[in-house]
Amino acid sequence: MTATAKAIQIANLAAAAALDKLAENVVALDVTGPMPLTDIFLLASGRNERQVASIADEIEFKLLEAGVKYLRREGKETGRWILLDFGDVVCHIMVEEDRMYYSLERLWKDCPIVKLDAVPAA
Repeated sequence: MTATAKAIQIANLAAAAALDKLAENVVALDVTGPMPLTDIFLLASGRNERQVASIADEIEFKLLEAGVKYLRREGKETGRWILLDFGDVVCHIMVEEDRMYYSLERLWKDCPIVKLDAVPAA
């Protein structure tokens, strides 16, 4: 099973919003195999808590404009790791040091990377 077209579209919108706020290392993982609750994990890094909060706010704003509301939001108080759950897509916006420490890409290494139009090829 792979991510739906709707999930990829939402992930593209979220990635574009994150990149508008200068997010770094934006990666989308197709987690449909091991995670039946969602299709895509979108990972993005910020340099500090203020930028992480700004990235999360921009993602929320742009997706709300597109008619996609978040179901849950966690971590806004501390700003080091903000999780936005949009159902089909879960966004993890983290301070780079925390992202390296928790290494979500390593934990989900068996999941394929989703090619997003918003993210330039590396």
